[in-house]
Amino acid sequence: MSRQIFFDTETTGLSPEAGDRIIEIGCVEMVNRRLTGNNKHFYLNPQRANSEDAVKIHGLTDEFLADKPVFAAVADELIDYLRGAEVIIHNAGFDIGFMNAELRRLGREPFQQIAAGVVDSLTMAREMFPGKSNSLDALCRRLEVDNSNRALHGALLDAGLLAEVYIRMTRGQESLVIDAGDGGDAQVAHAAEVDLAGFALLRIEPTPEEQAAHEAMLADLDKASGGKTVWRRLQEQAAAA
Repeated sequence: MSRQIFFDTETTGLSPEAGDRIIEIGCVEMVNRRLTGNNKHFYLNPQRANSEDAVKIHGLTDEFLADKPVFAAVADELIDYLRGAEVIIHNAGFDIGFMNAELRRLGREPFQQIAAGVVDSLTMAREMFPGKSNSLDALCRRLEVDNSNRALHGALLDAGLLAEVYIRMTRGQESLVIDAGDGGDAQVAHAAEVDLAGFALLRIEPTPEEQAAHEAMLADLDKASGGKTVWRRLQEQAAAA
């Protein structure tokens, strides 16, 4: 089972070393490339004032956060949820720096020992789209992910957008699977061998409109993969032969 968590935070400022704290955490779970709905969302009392610049970004005022739990109150639930998962974060160094500062205050192990691994989607995007803006908003526009509700940053909203962006950045399927039923693990489907020699196969030619739609889909997939699709390489090899 492949379990991934898309993770985002909002903070009082930019520097955990200067005492800035986490005020919101959003987590979205995906298992075997399917969003499960088993998400986590916390607002936190940072026990210090927000910076004015930070409030302009996330809109979470000191008054709103005053009655929210402190990080220590949710730490066990959050750690249990994250443990053993691959965690995908956009600009991972920022969020991990804040998480490790919070965990150190409680004498807990660092984030890298809780997660099975960390993927920085910003690094991925820079490799796929070099020289372009690769903010979450820019990726949503480029990959046609609807972010029209993102007037302000929000950890759970941004984690959900990141999940959609990641799925489109990593299009493809490693194996054919079928569901074993509610609560069951997915299993690889094995089909019985069939001799097709006696069958007359009907060939249906696509209409021009269908062919154009198919080519557009292939071009979209090729663009999303950064020009790494197999069929394009085979076409180029055939043309060069």
